[in-house]
Amino acid sequence: MKVKLTVLESKCRGNCHKVGEVYIVEDVCPPICHELWQNIYPNVYTLLNNGDLDYGTTRKKEFRMKCPDNGRVLLLGEAVED
Repeated sequence: MKVKLTVLESKCRGNCHKVGEVYIVEDVCPPICHELWQNIYPNVYTLLNNGDLDYGTTRKKEFRMKCPDNGRVLLLGEAVED
């Protein structure tokens, strides 16, 4: 299992992330901002281990999460097969 991270929105102050960037995570941290990585890591870990995430009344193998710096970056994380 791998996790595909796609940048959906970006107003990154450090110019680290651009809309449309895609990262594939297998077992190591991709080259993204450390604060953003710390925020999304629990969800990435769950998906890497074939888990589901809670979406209210349903469970999915994906998540959307904003950066802790006032939500300047929005990522979509999705489980993808090898």
